Parts: sequence; structure tokens; C-alpha cells
Amino acid sequence: MKKFAVLATSIMMAVSMIGCGGSTSTSTATSEPEKKATTEATSEAAQQETTDPETKDLVIYCPHPLEFIEPLVSEFETQTGVSVEVVAAGTGELLKRVESEQGNPLGDIFWGGSLSTMKPQQDLFENYQSINEEYVYDNMKNVEGPLTRFTNIPSVIMVNTDLIGDIKIEGYEDLLNPELKGKIAHCDPSKSSSSYEHLINMLYAMGNGDPEQGWGYVEKLCENLDGKLLSGSSAVYKGVADGEYTVGLTFEEGGAKYVADGAPVKLVYMKEGVISKPDGVYIIKDAKNMANAKKFIDFVTGKDAQTIIIEKLNRRSVRTDVPAPNGLEKIENINLIYDDEELVVEKKQEWLDKFKDIFTSAQ
Repeated sequence: MKKFAVLATSIMMAVSMIGCGGSTSTSTATSEPEKKATTEATSEAAQQETTDPETKDLVIYCPHPLEFIEPLVSEFETQTGVSVEVVAAGTGELLKRVESEQGNPLGDIFWGGSLSTMKPQQDLFENYQSINEEYVYDNMKNVEGPLTRFTNIPSVIMVNTDLIGDIKIEGYEDLLNPELKGKIAHCDPSKSSSSYEHLINMLYAMGNGDPEQGWGYVEKLCENLDGKLLSGSSAVYKGVADGEYTVGLTFEEGGAKYVADGAPVKLVYMKEGVISKPDGVYIIKDAKNMANAKKFIDFVTGKDAQTIIIEKLNRRSVRTDVPAPNGLEKIENINLIYDDEELVVEKKQEWLDKFKDIFTSAQ
């Protein structure tokens, strides 16, 4: 039987439910060091394959929306007979949990979290190469060892069409409209990887490629947030869909479900530029259910699961043989921009601290 635990601050609450996925992109060349890392990870996985003891359980830490988790975990349980327990909470909270459990992990899989958030923490996870890596876009391949890409997720602005009135929303600059003060849903980037991706996105987009030049915009945005900063990604898209907020800074899939269901919302791909990055799925180091963790990685990167993702869950697949979801903006119509991955990893804590200081000062 599947179990679902919702982790809220320090409170654990048992519920019945389940797990998540998607991505796209263009091909890039793989460097020799990356090829070496890939080869070593594959070799290590092959050596471990015969030594991992078989169990009947799997524990997944997951920040994805519950409605996204359920169909995929159900299918995995049906195909494998493995009993899955999911602990659901924000990315930041779950990462702290993994850190505190080092040496005696209670979870096996960490499912979710953008690469910008997870790469600095990759030592917390096991090297493993999915059997599906050959089908993954070249620039989405797991070249590091622990970081399997799962879906490709553009940052977007979600708009409640019943509330927006005559206010034009085409990009970040429009969020500075005084009429939107206190009506913008945004999450604490230290608690949500999707919110952190938006911080990166706005620094690069509003800084014309130089993130240090984007902080002036962040200061103005924080003033227009009017002291409101949410604690989880789901609070953003739910808040906009429910009419609590007029606009929100979220990720594509978070809002796409509401669009598909006919809710009075729309998605805006920022005219100043959109960064689209993969999230991933990772095996927690020293996982007690290692064999099942590997099965899960292979399952969610497989064609069947990735097809469920694009057909029913409104995400973009990382596989070259799975098309983009119907109803979402074609990737070639989005003004894609790119960050400096090494710089983003290096500056993460500095940027989070700076955002906190700016937001606090704006109140």
C-alpha cells in the first residue's frame, strides 16, 4: 500500500497518496571530462547492480504537487510491486532533512529540485546512470553522476484573468505596476527551488545578462510585494488560481494544469527572457532500498512515464523521442536566455542572503 506523508515545518502528517516528472532542449557537445564522469558513473552502477539487496519498499522525498505525484507513483507500484511512501514538503526543507540524516538516511529518492539548487548538494547523492540516458537530450544528460534530469521547466508569470483587468502583463517590468502592490504571489527562494530559479531569471533578464545589474529590479519588486512572501511553491499557483493574488511567479507546470482545466488563468513567458532548466531525480547516498531506488530512476526516465508526463501532467520531457505537451507555448516561440551555471552555483548563498536583506528592508 502506498503512503503519503506531508511534512510541514516540524510536523509529520500521514495521508494516502503518491509521486512526479518532464523536459526538452537542444543538443550540445559533451566534453571529455563529462564523458569520463559519465563512464565512471555507469561503471560504478554496473558494479553495484549485483550487490544491492532486494527489498519491497521505497521512500521518496518530493516537493512536487501531490496531483503530479499520484499517477506516476501508482504506475510504478503497479509495474514493480514495490510499496512507496512519499514525504512531501518544500525543496529546502527536504534538503535539510537529507543533510541531517547523513549516514542513516530515512529516504531513498529525492524527486524534484532544480539543478541550480541541487548541484551544490550533489555530494548528498549516489552516482547512478539511468538505462535511458541514451534517449536524453545531450545537454540534459547526467554527466556529473548523481544528477539525473527528469523534466525541463521554464519559469513563467501566472495571471488571474478575472482580476487583472486592463493591467498589461508581458514580463518582469510589468510587475512593478503600483496597481499590483500586495497582489503578487512570490515564494521565499530559500525554501523553493522554483522561486530561486525566478530570482536567477530576473537577475539575468533585468540585468541584460549581467546578474549584478539585476539587483535594482529586485529591490523595486520587493517593494511591490508589500511584505508578502509565501513559504512554498504550491501556494503561488494555488493563490493565483483561487483569486487570492492577481499574478504569481511560478514554474510552467504549476500553472499549466489550471490552464488545461479551464481556470481563469494564463501563463506569460517573460519578454525580457526566460530561463528554462531541468529538475531532477536523485538517489540519496547510502539509501536502504538502493535496488528499488534505481528501478524508480529508470522508471521515471522511461518513455512510458515521460509520455504520461506530457499527456496528463503538462511538463516537458527530457527525452528526444517524446514530443512537447499540447497547449504549451512552443519552445522556439519563447525568448530563451541562459545563465552562467558555475557562477550560479558559486553565488547561491550570497544571492539568497542578499534577497533576504532586500526583502526585509523593503517592509
